[in-house]
Amino acid sequence: MDKYIVFDRQLTKADLVVLQSLTEDLREHTRKEGRDGAAKANGKTLNASTPDADAKASNDGTSPNQHANQLSYEEAVRHLEALNNPNDAHFEPTIINNLDLDQIKLPPVLDKLLLRPFIRIARSLVRVETDVIMLTHLLLYVFTSIPSAVFLFYNFTWIHGVLHFVMQISYMGTYTLMMHQHIHMRGILHKRLALFDHIFPYILDPLMGHTWNSYFYHHVKHHHIEGNGPNDLSSTIRYQRDSLLHFLHYTGRFFFFIWAELPYYFLRKGRASLAFKAAFWELSTYASLYTLYRINPQATVFVFLIPLFLLRLGLMAGNWGQHAFVDADEPDSDYRSSITLIDVASNRHCFNDGYHTSHHLNPMRHWREHPVSFLKTKHIYASQQALVFHDIDYMMVTVSLLTKNYKRLAECLVPIGSQMSLNMDERVKLLQRHTRRFSEEEIKQKFKTP
Repeated sequence: MDKYIVFDRQLTKADLVVLQSLTEDLREHTRKEGRDGAAKANGKTLNASTPDADAKASNDGTSPNQHANQLSYEEAVRHLEALNNPNDAHFEPTIINNLDLDQIKLPPVLDKLLLRPFIRIARSLVRVETDVIMLTHLLLYVFTSIPSAVFLFYNFTWIHGVLHFVMQISYMGTYTLMMHQHIHMRGILHKRLALFDHIFPYILDPLMGHTWNSYFYHHVKHHHIEGNGPNDLSSTIRYQRDSLLHFLHYTGRFFFFIWAELPYYFLRKGRASLAFKAAFWELSTYASLYTLYRINPQATVFVFLIPLFLLRLGLMAGNWGQHAFVDADEPDSDYRSSITLIDVASNRHCFNDGYHTSHHLNPMRHWREHPVSFLKTKHIYASQQALVFHDIDYMMVTVSLLTKNYKRLAECLVPIGSQMSLNMDERVKLLQRHTRRFSEEEIKQKFKTP
């Protein structure tokens, strides 16, 4: 079944290693099934003493192929750890989205006088030395988004408005996942730059469609506490996840009521301070946007309102994809209520956002650590019947569900553990079971709610 595995040339080095490891597991499973089937057909049991060259045991009790795979696995783990370790000779910081460090080809003089000094200085300015890309993107936004927005308010033209809007769309995903790291780590820059680290979101967030501090209060203080459970305001469990009508209800509720529901949630939990802060920052953003609209409606629409609308749609579509597949047998398990994606859009361009299960298991885990953590614990993912996909991002997971294109989803599934024995029709049925809505009785039983 590994014929459906696609190795995109734009995969990160870490994703390539992870996908190769999972593919080899799948091939080994297929080879074992073939050997067992042949042995059964011949009326004998294949074991270490069987005179089969491919099954002869080595001194440690494993077959030559298994031993080679184990060594390859260990080397893969060491390789990924080395890439993240500033003290290792193979350390590689991330500089830009599109290319790995060794793929950046500049004339020698520019490499020596520009790129290397920038990397050296940037490593001393960011919170984690791998994250040179964070500074790269901050500089990009400061010198493009801000001047463009200011000039639109000074001298609005329709062409500039459209071009600005297109530029911001191209930035939104990466910026949002950069801020995802920011809100979990309470910053992305070195602590001596704490003031700038604290201030820049108040300038850039509205330009990227965010309201002030709402991402922090909703995501960190709410979503990760509730974990897609019945009290999570963005929970998917009460919805049929392949229903367009249910998705529209889910999205509309967030659009029109989150400003009230999130503070009310904090009040119900006895956290009045968080309720006040969440309401204050959300409503302050709305008041500011209203004021700007009165001053220059056209510029406000293109600079702030369209990004706000599109980002919130994107956040809901993304969260729908992240938590669409929930195993009814254990819906409160992070392994069974979220998924892992090995794809270019999520991991190269959005700071390994595809490793969503890993993120829920440890929200403080640094984004560069997700692939190696997954590789080290892939046997646990397999035993927990976690779902891993490749060659598809969260948006297309959502689109595939809403169009009921389970065949595409089944082809993108990278089967692990017992899933390796499933044929394509069985994969489809598995995925369909995991998108079924939960009744209130089931929720009470499964989540032990009153």
